[in-house]
Amino acid sequence: MPVNRSSFLRRGVAVVAALPLLTLAACGYGSDSKDENTNAKVAAGAEKIDGLDSVKIGYFGNLTHATALVGVNKGYFQKALGATEAKYQIFNAGPSEIEALNSGSIDIGWIGPSPAINGYTKSKGTNLRIIGGSASGGVKLVVNPDKIKTLKDVKGKKIATPQLGNTQDVAFLNWIADQGWKVDAESGKGDVSVVRTDNKVTPDAYKSGSIDGAWVPEPTASKLVAEGAKVLLDEADLWPDKKFVITNIIVSQKFLKEHPKAVEAVLKASVETNKWINANSDAAKTAANKQLGIDSGKELPAAVLDPAWKSIQFTNDPLASTLNTEAEHAVKAGLLEDPLLTGIYDLTPLNTVLKAAGESTVDDAGLGVK
Repeated sequence: MPVNRSSFLRRGVAVVAALPLLTLAACGYGSDSKDENTNAKVAAGAEKIDGLDSVKIGYFGNLTHATALVGVNKGYFQKALGATEAKYQIFNAGPSEIEALNSGSIDIGWIGPSPAINGYTKSKGTNLRIIGGSASGGVKLVVNPDKIKTLKDVKGKKIATPQLGNTQDVAFLNWIADQGWKVDAESGKGDVSVVRTDNKVTPDAYKSGSIDGAWVPEPTASKLVAEGAKVLLDEADLWPDKKFVITNIIVSQKFLKEHPKAVEAVLKASVETNKWINANSDAAKTAANKQLGIDSGKELPAAVLDPAWKSIQFTNDPLASTLNTEAEHAVKAGLLEDPLLTGIYDLTPLNTVLKAAGESTVDDAGLGVK
């Protein structure tokens, strides 16, 4: 739903002190940020977009960023950019990607909702815009079936989330509150022990018994299932139409203003990539996994890849109303004071691309540039 609360407009941004709020821990298994140049060839006679030598694109080595993975692997971005070189940087954490965007190390990035909110509010609305959607879903509560058999059994147990204030951490804290249980958001102590654990080590923590389950994105959830855990809850079941934003496309405001044609080119490639993914699911899954292997040095086994892939929906719609709801959940948890989110979206370039492709346009839920 659109932001209507007058306090959003009056108070602006006030992030609770001493908390690394709304950060996104390493959702995937890629390396620290690094340059990875595509091998896609530039078509003969192609021209540079906006006179640019290159466009720098960031993403995570993570299945919920498969639009980027497939777009890189199949050469969609390079094709759309013509003689302008598509350069890529892979990240493990949202804060480092926001920092790269702020410094100009990247121009456009695929990122989760919480770091986008955090980056926007910390800059008082001056650094980024969300310009498109990419993925929905792909988050699950998985548990040790010997210790937890029902949702009520979660009380008193140790459940991992990726990082204090990250997208999944906020969702789990909100779910705990909805059960009527109490947890101190900062310490994670209370009726449930919320254990902030990097996704890369969560499977080992589960095997050692130091956690009883985890509220995590894919492919971490399916990695735990491969170790004997069971899916107790799919977060999609908590949302209207089972859709909620897990990955957005952001751009620096400076780059958007100075190079609109380049932004449209990247969005055109993203739309074409999502169309291909949704029409060729198995081939797309293979392409995404191949790129994961290139970026991280290791592809996912089928036992992890297949169930993880099935739980993710790829969409151009940024599902803006769910981003606002996620911000409200953070406020409810005490991790964020009412942020001014108006202006976080500029969907004009995306809607231009969608209209040209004969596809339905998308809505900013009242959070667009005025």
